[in-house]
Amino acid sequence: MQAIIERIKAGAMWDFHGGIHPPENKAQSSHQPIREAGLPPELIIPVRQHAGPAGELLVQVGDRVKKGQPLTSWQGGRTVPVHASTSGTITAIGEQTVAHPSGLSDLCITLVPDGEESWCPRDPRPDYWNLERSELLARVQQAGIAGLGGAVFPTHSKLDGRGQRTEILIINGLECEPYITTDDRLMRDYATEVIEGIRVLRHLLGPKLCLIGIEDNKPEAIAALTAAIGEHDQDIMVRVTPTKYPSGGAKQTIEILTGRQVPKGGRAVDIGIMVLNVATVFAIKRAIVEGEPLIERLVTLTGETFRQPGNVWVRLGTPVRWLLQRFELQPEAEQRVIMGGPMMGFTLPHARVPVVKATNCLLAPSRAELPPPGPEQACIRCSACADACPATLLPQELYWYSRAREYDKVEALNLFDCIECGACAWVCPSEIPLVQYYKIAKDDIRESRAEAEKAERAKARFEAKQARFEREKAAREARHASAAANRRQVLTEAAGGDDPVAAALARVKAKQSGLTTQGALPGGAPDNEAVIAARAARKREAEARRAAKLAEQGTAATTQASDAAPLDADAAKKAALAAALARAKAKKAASAHSETPADVPSTSRDAAPAQPTPAPASTESESHDDPEARKKAAVAAAIARAKAKKAASAHSETSTDAPSASRDAAPAQPTPAPSSTESESQDDPEARKKAAVAAAIARAKAKKAASAQSETPVDAPSASRDAAPAQPTQAPAPTSTESSDDPEARKKAAVAAAIARAKAKKAASAHSEEPADTPSASRDAAPAQPTQAPAPASTESSDDPEARKKAAVAAAIARAKAKKAAMTQSNPTTADHEVGD
Repeated sequence: MQAIIERIKAGAMWDFHGGIHPPENKAQSSHQPIREAGLPPELIIPVRQHAGPAGELLVQVGDRVKKGQPLTSWQGGRTVPVHASTSGTITAIGEQTVAHPSGLSDLCITLVPDGEESWCPRDPRPDYWNLERSELLARVQQAGIAGLGGAVFPTHSKLDGRGQRTEILIINGLECEPYITTDDRLMRDYATEVIEGIRVLRHLLGPKLCLIGIEDNKPEAIAALTAAIGEHDQDIMVRVTPTKYPSGGAKQTIEILTGRQVPKGGRAVDIGIMVLNVATVFAIKRAIVEGEPLIERLVTLTGETFRQPGNVWVRLGTPVRWLLQRFELQPEAEQRVIMGGPMMGFTLPHARVPVVKATNCLLAPSRAELPPPGPEQACIRCSACADACPATLLPQELYWYSRAREYDKVEALNLFDCIECGACAWVCPSEIPLVQYYKIAKDDIRESRAEAEKAERAKARFEAKQARFEREKAAREARHASAAANRRQVLTEAAGGDDPVAAALARVKAKQSGLTTQGALPGGAPDNEAVIAARAARKREAEARRAAKLAEQGTAATTQASDAAPLDADAAKKAALAAALARAKAKKAASAHSETPADVPSTSRDAAPAQPTPAPASTESESHDDPEARKKAAVAAAIARAKAKKAASAHSETSTDAPSASRDAAPAQPTPAPSSTESESQDDPEARKKAAVAAAIARAKAKKAASAQSETPVDAPSASRDAAPAQPTQAPAPTSTESSDDPEARKKAAVAAAIARAKAKKAASAHSEEPADTPSASRDAAPAQPTQAPAPASTESSDDPEARKKAAVAAAIARAKAKKAAMTQSNPTTADHEVGD
């Protein structure tokens, strides 16, 4: 760098690639002295006037503010505030159109001036050399200074220089854009203030050399600055360069004055060079030395439609319409107003937009002076754009890929090195607005990058959140473990030094060991054989009780089942079980009959053999879906019926040889136990009603049978020797729950019950009509005991405790009466007395 500085001091000058020479048209405004624009009736101040995020609002509607008072905050890296351009009242805060090529709106503060121009407190520091670097940067930021050459990059961030040392400080006064003369007039009229601002920067940055670049078409400015440089400013030099557009670009200025090129994608500070605009240097001087924030700037009003063109001091926020009227604009039809120069400016959407920090020129040309561009035509591949490009790019290829939105390729062609100078579009014979395509492509790429960065930040926040949760979880677990250890320590101390947890575990192990020793299996599991045996015994006892009850009901159910309609699969299963029980009981009865003692022949001849009654179908359902099992059950039932018939025939033959046995032994009169298994229709009131009716009928029949027995004629003693009265036995009520929802099964059960009742009635009638010549039979032989048909087993009232209780009481009463009648019949003496009475 020292060699370059020596060459610069020796007068060396360089050039850059490309460039053009458009008409300058600077004389319209450069020869007029600087004027004051005045105070408009209303100021519209956008909250964001720089390249960076806006600060938060510090005022509200209705607040009165002073001149220079900050309206937004400035905390943050690239945030700079905006200030009140004058004293007055805040009347509105809302969205309004701002000076931007997009024509979009942004948040703005509307300020109505009070005309007093009263300042807020200021803090001027003319002894800036006593201030630290950080304090100087903070003052620059608080003053709201951004680059006034057009880029409006926050100046305090630029001066910080990423912590790198600045070797050469360049003050850009070339002002190459046609029509614009603000820098020219500023250097002419305020040369001393410009040099003072350079001294502040020299103290802040400490460069080895300060260069002021000026094009050779500004002789008055060159002379004024040369004269303003003092004897102690030996390191400040004015460098005059040839006039060529766009020599005012930062990279092109560096290359002209130093011969160095900024690397692709880099910044000037990377090579130890700092570039600032003349207007920015002037604003720094005011902020540090005088304590005034940036509330106004110099604006060029030019174009043939202005009657009073020139350069004026304009308050930030001044509406463009008021400014045009103030300086006597004579508009044409479809008059254009361009903010900036003809090369890099843009046409305003309307004239109500406000003046901002980036506004350096308002151009109102006539149609003859600056004709609007013609229609876009096809590219002829002349390469004139590439020859004129000062950044040595390929505008033609950038145009093709930007138009096709192939942004990866435009980035590979260094699109962001384009300074949007418009030289390529100026020389294009097809009048293609090349710069517009480049701007759109840049905006799209920036937007996609912003979305990607936002996603990355969100991912980083999520991962940080998850890591925080893990840390908190680990901390909680550590706290819990520590608390548990403390509690354990306290318990240990209370227990006299023994660990309570270890003691508890030892007790549990000892208990388990004792169980294993006393009754556990070798593997350590408890021995449940005793429990299993007890359960099996209880089950056998229950089955025996059920078998006894079923045996008392006789064999009538078998006969009725054979006469009934065919049963379904569940009924077949029930019949098979009943047949099995019948076979067992028949075999037992035959065995008992064959073992009767010889000395009591009359008993064996006269006693009616026990009539096994099949047990009603049980509630098991192990094989009701097995056709083979049902077939076997049917065969067994047929064999049982045949054997029962044969046993009855043999018994009848034996009874003729012992005519008097019936007088001495009364056959057992089994009383049916009412069925109690219910689950078919728990919630059916009609079924509960039927159950109650059946119970009442059973009680009535038992009473009637007892009465008929007591009224048997005395003169019929031999009836029991000749014919055993029919013992009608009720058909057992269906007890299964499998067909609780089957209407057909319920219907069959009702039919079977009706048949049983009819047979019982018929048997009772036959018994009452015995011949009168056998009067003694009633004393010796038990009359037929019609047994009530038990109430059909149901579950209609399983959910009604009162109904279940009543049904149980009725069944118990019926059994008691039947038993009493049987006992009366078994005692002949009692029977004779009853008959005599």
